[in-house]
Amino acid sequence: MTDSAFESFEFAAEDAVPVLKEALHGADDGELFLESSVSESLAFDDGRLKASSFDAGRGFGLRCVSGEAFGYAHSSDATLDAVKRAAETAAAVKRGPAGTLSDAPNGTNRKLYEPVDPVANPGFNVKVDLLQEIDAYCRAQDPSVVQVSASIAGSRRAIAILRADGHLAEDIRPLVRVNVAVTVERDGRRETGSAGAGGRALFDQWIDPSAWKSLANEALRIARVNLDAVDVPAGVMDVVLGNGWPAVLLHEAVGHGLEGDFNRKGSSAFAGRMGERVAAPGVTVIDDGTMEGRRGSLTIDDEGTPTEHTVLIEDGILTGYMQDRMNARLMGVAPTGNGRRQSYAHPPLPRMTNTYMLAGQHDPKEMVESLEDGIYAVNFGGGQVDITSGKFVFQCTEAYRVRGGKVEEPVKGATLIGDGPTALTQITMIGNDFAMDPGVGTCGKAGQGVPVGVGQPSLKISGLTVGGAAA
Repeated sequence: MTDSAFESFEFAAEDAVPVLKEALHGADDGELFLESSVSESLAFDDGRLKASSFDAGRGFGLRCVSGEAFGYAHSSDATLDAVKRAAETAAAVKRGPAGTLSDAPNGTNRKLYEPVDPVANPGFNVKVDLLQEIDAYCRAQDPSVVQVSASIAGSRRAIAILRADGHLAEDIRPLVRVNVAVTVERDGRRETGSAGAGGRALFDQWIDPSAWKSLANEALRIARVNLDAVDVPAGVMDVVLGNGWPAVLLHEAVGHGLEGDFNRKGSSAFAGRMGERVAAPGVTVIDDGTMEGRRGSLTIDDEGTPTEHTVLIEDGILTGYMQDRMNARLMGVAPTGNGRRQSYAHPPLPRMTNTYMLAGQHDPKEMVESLEDGIYAVNFGGGQVDITSGKFVFQCTEAYRVRGGKVEEPVKGATLIGDGPTALTQITMIGNDFAMDPGVGTCGKAGQGVPVGVGQPSLKISGLTVGGAAA
């Protein structure tokens, strides 16, 4: 596998610079983005290898930014002629008075992950044997197991970002993920539990028996809990959210609203509120792309800007937004290293990396015991969010009814309904048990998916609407 994206193309960086100079003359910004990647995924289902895929690709995208508009052209053709054609197309966006090309991003010498190749190591047969072993282990734990689904996926992306002044930034990004789902049956009722983990490294730490057995046991535990779950009544309740992955609610209901483009356009519920109190005291929210080895981490973003530790909300006060280069320039602020794209075929957008809330002082047990009649939501599935209003609906995949401070029966069908800005002000207790998610998140925006991380301590939120069965 190449250690430079340019090794897969039929031209060198110095050959493309004159083309870029001509295309971006009079523009405000722009770059040539090159990518060379390999990816592999295997899925074991119903006791056999059910699907496997391998993909190797390369391509480039050329962007020309003029004011609030941009032209973008991309191709999988690895020739300089293709770059010249793309330059003509992208440059057509330039209109009116000439702009002044923005300076290149600052460089960085840090290294957040090694340039390893998880597709090549371990080999295909080792991965198949691993999935078969996971399947056999899950079935041996409980005779009620009727189905096991296990999957493993890995990729390695070499990217290069070339600017008209010859500035070149490069990065090599590994990414892996292991998932286990178990279905159990009792008296004709079937329920499923799942668990997964991953990050930017080789598979080693996740395919160690202690690691994958932990995932398998967790998936089986959740499935068993769901077998005993009863319908949750609908109503307004106090809710305690678990730590780690439940921060996906924070990511969706709050994080997207703090991305620069939505705020520049005034379409976010947080637009124009810089310096105002937007959350309860003690709430501090951060986006941090500099965490070593995390799924959402990047040495540089997809515009070449080094990622940062960006404080978005500090002790309840709105202090920052996540910015790519274009929106930062238009808003008169510095980019924060949040310009991200799914691939060379997509233009960059302001996106989250690892978004989390800092820990507080409360014992999680104390938080649950403070619930007179509420819900303890340990884990989440999917959800929907409206960026303009911040309104959200999230489904709980593991939750319990709490009465008089005691955790009682598991419940099914629980959905949390509210809006992000209001929910932030209704946080009454913040746990001391901060955790990041296990490394499974993918964020969608404008048709693009990128890997992300989330994290939080346990949280108590008062007065959330819980959707479920009729009371």
